[in-house]
Formats: sequence, structure tokens, C-alpha cells
Amino acid sequence: MTTIVAFHAHADDPVLLSGGTLARAAADGHRVVVVVATDGMDGEHPTARWRELEASAAILGVRRVVHLGYADSGHGPELYPDPPGRQRFARADTEEAAHRLAALLHEERADLLLGYDPNGGYGHRDHVKVHEVARRAARLTRTRLLEATLPRDVVVRLARVVRALRIPVRYDSAALGRLYSPAAAITHRFDVRRFAGRKQAALAAHVSDVRGTGRLAAVLRVLVWLPAPVFALVAGHEWYAEVTDRGTRPRSLQVSARSGRSRRRR
Repeated sequence: MTTIVAFHAHADDPVLLSGGTLARAAADGHRVVVVVATDGMDGEHPTARWRELEASAAILGVRRVVHLGYADSGHGPELYPDPPGRQRFARADTEEAAHRLAALLHEERADLLLGYDPNGGYGHRDHVKVHEVARRAARLTRTRLLEATLPRDVVVRLARVVRALRIPVRYDSAALGRLYSPAAAITHRFDVRRFAGRKQAALAAHVSDVRGTGRLAAVLRVLVWLPAPVFALVAGHEWYAEVTDRGTRPRSLQVSARSGRSRRRR
């Protein structure tokens, strides 16, 4: 049995970026731990959001959920003042946050850490900070690191689906080509279609986000309402870029011996 620690920015991120991977690993008997940098406690129902995260994680088979201790930094150009008793993650000292994460990696005797690509996926300031903190913590502990991402060509195709479904989400087509990762950077691709049902159910558990307002909520509602076979086609694969020392190559990763595969590029 190995221990996988998935480090994410916000409560719904573990499902969106690595839910299938976590469900597969848990089904194979591995210990799966989710760490969120922020707790989503700025809403009207703060405890509800945390309970939704715990419920979502339980559906995926996660054994433990941990809050690293920071507050959500929010969207938009303005970074609001810190809430009482907590610091917004974007303002956190990277070294201090990395040591917090490293302490948990030591406690769990983690074999694998999941983080985000250098762009933080779509560029959210908290996601970029997760990338920085995860890389530093991995170096401090010498823990193997895979960064969750999407190939840019997949992002472009998903954007076309969003437009075809008339989902009210605005996006810059040119900007899409600069987000996430180029195909050449992808080292592992996991087929998680067998666990798409769990992934969709785990996403639906984030009731506050699904019923919320704004662009993200609109996308989440569509994903939750999709027929199961269609959801499996849309969200049935997950991608990672392994961070290696210079001169070394990515290793194959067997998340499941019974289903799916990982792909290694040389």
C-alpha cells in the first residue's frame, strides 16, 4: 500500500482535477489524503462547505481531509484584506506554507504528492501558489511529485463543447493556448472512466458551489446534470506532468493493476 497526498487550492478542486485518480487509488487499497490550502469559509454557510468537502472526499474513498490553514484569495484583480485570524493563501510565505505541507507529508509517510502545473491550471492565484508550495515541499521531503493538468488541445475542445451547449461562460480563445500544459509536458494519462460515476457524485456533493452564481457554478451544474455516459466521455481521463530531477526520466505509475493505464513519454 502506498500513500498519496493530493494538495489542492479549494474544496471542489480535488474532484475536478484528480477525482478519478483518487477513486482508483482508493479502490486499489492505497491510502489517499486530501489537503486543501483554503477552507472556503468566507461564504454564508462556512461549516456547510467543509461538510460538503468531507462528503465528496468520502465518495472518492479519501481517508483523511486536512486544511492547511489559509483563506481563499478570491477572483478578480483585487486581493481583499485577510479575514480575522487567517491569511489569504496568495499572501502566504511560500517557504512557511511548504514546511506546513512537508510536515504532513512526513506524518503520512507519503509516497506521492499531487500538485498543479506551473500555470496553476487556468491561472487562479491560489492555484499558482499551490504549484509553488507543492514543488518546494516535494524538494524538502524528496517526495515524488505529479502535477495535475490538462493538455491544451483538450482544453480547446472542452471550450467548444461549452460554446455548443450555450453555457454562459466567456473565455478568450487565444488565452486558452497559454493555460494548462502543452502535450509534450504530459507524462501520465489515466483512464478513469470506470470511476466516472463516483467522480460525478463527488462533484454533486458540493451543493453550495453547484447552486451558486457565476461562471464556475454554471459549468458545475452542467457537469452534474450530464447523463452518466456523457460525463464519462468528458471527464473520464486525467493528466499529470511528473516533476523530475534534471537528467532523470519520469517513471511509470501503476495507480491500478486492474483497470486503465498510465502512459509514459520518453
